[in-house]
Amino acid sequence: MININKLRFGTAGIPNIAKGTSMLDGIRTVRKLSLDAMEMEFVQKVYLKEEKTEEVKIVAGENDIILTSHGEYWINLNSKDAKIVDASINRIYNSAKITYLTGGYSTCFHAAYYSKDEHKKVYDIIKSRLKFIVNKLKDENIKIWIRPETGGKIDQFADSYELIKLASELEMVLPCFDLAHQYARTLGKWNSYEEFRKLFGEIENKLGKEGLHNMHIHTEGIEFTERGERNHVNLKECKFNYKDLVKVWKEFNIKGIVICESPNIEEDALLLKKTYEKA
Repeated sequence: MININKLRFGTAGIPNIAKGTSMLDGIRTVRKLSLDAMEMEFVQKVYLKEEKTEEVKIVAGENDIILTSHGEYWINLNSKDAKIVDASINRIYNSAKITYLTGGYSTCFHAAYYSKDEHKKVYDIIKSRLKFIVNKLKDENIKIWIRPETGGKIDQFADSYELIKLASELEMVLPCFDLAHQYARTLGKWNSYEEFRKLFGEIENKLGKEGLHNMHIHTEGIEFTERGERNHVNLKECKFNYKDLVKVWKEFNIKGIVICESPNIEEDALLLKKTYEKA
């Protein structure tokens, strides 16, 4: 596992201002922006071929950029269709493997939908299937964080507290905390300094310093309906209280990666970084 000794900030994918569209263009542009992380967007498919991973690893190292990845959208570990479950497992595995070969830090993904099932039942299913994936990776000596992400919609697995519990029970699994998604799935009720502080206190209590010092966080502006997340917007275009959130990051001295998923990815990534540095 990669050891990260500070909080790094980066973009969800290749920055908008990049002159080229390759992974290497993205990495070099992130460095020029004075950011130090980038998420590889495998949301449609894992498009990076294995034979290209070594070059990506070298360029990321030369530019001191930590890489993460976002797995495919077509994942549902709670599907009633065995073929969909098998495909979902393979998608998570493939994203983890390719990310590991680039020297990457972690891979995140939306794990499942509740589909009107009892939450405890879904939790147990997800836990069992993630354990299977972890064991498969361990058998191949692939060591990378596997990160189910906070769901933005009410019917998505899972909220941040469920993910903390899951991580406390599985090896190689830590949450990807999408804090705007937590805000959206609570219909805007989770949006205060006290609530942010309560969450990070729970992380410290259940996952210890390993949890606080191995963060993979998504943050963005967001709009929601009665079903939860509707779409991402820029941070200054919504009521998500990112300023108090950043204060809590500083208070708990967290380390790891913050990836911005706003439409203006590099602008809001820099906004978050500057806000953190001034907190």
